[in-house]
Amino acid sequence: MISTYALALGAAHDAASGQHYPPGALYVVATPIGNLADITLRALHVLNIAQTIACEDTRHTQALLRAYGIDKTASQLLAVHQHNEAEAAQTVMDRLRQGERVAYASDAGTPAISDPGARLVAAVRAQSLPVVPLPGASSVTAALSVAGIAGEGAQHGEFVFVGFLPAKTNERATAVQALSQESRAVVMLEAPHRIEALATALAVLGERSLTIGRELTKQFEEIATLSATAFPAWLGSCANRCRGEFVLVLHPTPVAAESGHDLRVLKLLLAELPLKTAVKLTTDITGASRNVLYDAALAMKKDKV
Repeated sequence: MISTYALALGAAHDAASGQHYPPGALYVVATPIGNLADITLRALHVLNIAQTIACEDTRHTQALLRAYGIDKTASQLLAVHQHNEAEAAQTVMDRLRQGERVAYASDAGTPAISDPGARLVAAVRAQSLPVVPLPGASSVTAALSVAGIAGEGAQHGEFVFVGFLPAKTNERATAVQALSQESRAVVMLEAPHRIEALATALAVLGERSLTIGRELTKQFEEIATLSATAFPAWLGSCANRCRGEFVLVLHPTPVAAESGHDLRVLKLLLAELPLKTAVKLTTDITGASRNVLYDAALAMKKDKV
């Protein structure tokens, strides 16, 4: 059977084969989060030439490889997951020392962030063996790109990634309380069987905006922005909304300037310095939020026009 992506594999060879791929290196490969067409040409080429593919789930990755027309034997696939990562890292390093190119792929997206891979990378680097990143799909950046938070106090795109909140009710409530004090955007992940519990927990954040990404890049992708308090009702309005994987972006919230003193310092510095420099110095002097001061500085500049 000829793969639908046979032409893509050929294009990957044409585009990427002339580049340098040192032997004895670990290649950390991002794979699609749902849409197979999101694979990069460089990822396809490395997956094709790697002598070993370490992966979170060998069955899942074997199916992925076959979809792209890449043939690997069972002995070329090595399971490296959260339960055996420390031990499997030794096998990976043995193969690297033998000069093999080893690719590591998690089940979806970029490894070693929320998925396994970080301990493997740390072990390989600790032995001064090369690690090469192959960037690509990420549910975190995909969700941020459609959340539209740039004008909401998230100066310079600042955000916090917290992954999955605790499963236990009390611990989750404590985590949400901590998030209520976070002025930057917050990115969270959640599984379908826990999404209703998370929605209930987040509802205490009231009118703070929340962007919900469900099944991103897949056929039934759904993206919505609403208040945190409206999240449970949104989920309950359609039975299918509790299905699939979720990425949530809690929008940034402005923090009030602590005192008129902060703004007086800012105003004096703005009279003599460029905006960004004045904001930075005011933050250093007063300890006030840089995002709030930046917004205040823009308003001061606008008032002068």
